[in-house]
Amino acid sequence: MAHLDSEVKEECLREDLKFYFMNPCEKFRARQQIPWKMGLQILKIVMVTTQLVRFGLSNQLVVAFKEENTVAFKHLFLKGYSGVDEDEYSCSFHQLRNLSLGTLGYGENEDNRIGLKVCKQHYKKGTMFPSNETLNIDSDIEIDPLQEPSGLEELIILQTGILSSHCAGDVDGERRVGLLQVEISFHLKGIDLQTIHSRELPDCYIFQNTASIIFDNKAHSGKIKIYFDSDANIEECKDLNISGSIQKNTQYVLVFDAFVIVICLASLILCTRSIVLGLRLRKRFLDFFLEKYKRCVCSADQWEFINRWYILVIISDLMTIIGSILKMEIKAKNLTNYDLCSILLGTSTLFVWVGVIRYLGYFQAYNVLILTMQASLPKVLRFCACAGMIYLGYTFCGWIVLGPYHD
Repeated sequence: MAHLDSEVKEECLREDLKFYFMNPCEKFRARQQIPWKMGLQILKIVMVTTQLVRFGLSNQLVVAFKEENTVAFKHLFLKGYSGVDEDEYSCSFHQLRNLSLGTLGYGENEDNRIGLKVCKQHYKKGTMFPSNETLNIDSDIEIDPLQEPSGLEELIILQTGILSSHCAGDVDGERRVGLLQVEISFHLKGIDLQTIHSRELPDCYIFQNTASIIFDNKAHSGKIKIYFDSDANIEECKDLNISGSIQKNTQYVLVFDAFVIVICLASLILCTRSIVLGLRLRKRFLDFFLEKYKRCVCSADQWEFINRWYILVIISDLMTIIGSILKMEIKAKNLTNYDLCSILLGTSTLFVWVGVIRYLGYFQAYNVLILTMQASLPKVLRFCACAGMIYLGYTFCGWIVLGPYHD
């Protein structure tokens, strides 16, 4: 009787093992089990890709607004700007409203004054006598915030005074060499109206802290280089009063994102359930093998019970869910983490499309190709590691030999 129970148990385990390692089509033919996971993955590919494209177009507008405003600032504040920094300086900040066609305004401070600040960096002490090759310098750097200019004339006088005070020499041939950098920083605010054409709520931008004109004299080569640096932070608009169909479009997009989250949650639950069932089946197999053959199963065979494609799908689902939540918050203008959301949605979409390879393996022609790729991957990686050493050495050699002469 015990022998009969053992045979029944072995046959049951054999059938479960055979069914577990079937593909969805074979499972459907064997037990009429509907391949829900495969259907969800196909639907998820369409949904996630559509979501990514829509968010990518929206993010493209954000990046374009920042870059185009930076170029406009350079044309406004750098005289004769021709596409490269180090041009002349132009004091057109106080005439911004008359010169620019963009949706820009001043970032006014608490005193309702236009926020324009000048900061100077210089050595604590620095004099030299080029005639007799004598240098007296204290390498400690001091940063002096100067008085905020209230108008164009005062800014020009302040700038001229800074440069002349560090460039003048005396009758003995003494020259001052302390000036390192002068930075003129300011605050600007703008509203991105181009999102309205895409039926989205506009974002409010503030060009703060990093919007500055820098006079770089660190080289002390006789030429003061002028750079313009700007970065925009997205803030929630305080008062938006927009009529039309934008609000309805926003609600439709939020519903679509919520549906994507539901699809990914269902996929996550099904794949997690399959992994748990696989672990239980592995435990049954290990116990049976140890009981009948008095041997342990090798690690490679044990890993066959864990479907790595399911782990990839689970990671993709988690990233899609988090990215979709961030996207919904961005759409509702509660968050502005465009970069983080792009990383999550982009990586999750990559994993979703890579997961399609698993279903291609069900066809014999593609299965041969996939098996060939799996077998050759370690050798390709070793080749890339060896070739990378050569390329890295060539890069360092070219950098030290040709780098100083490259403009």
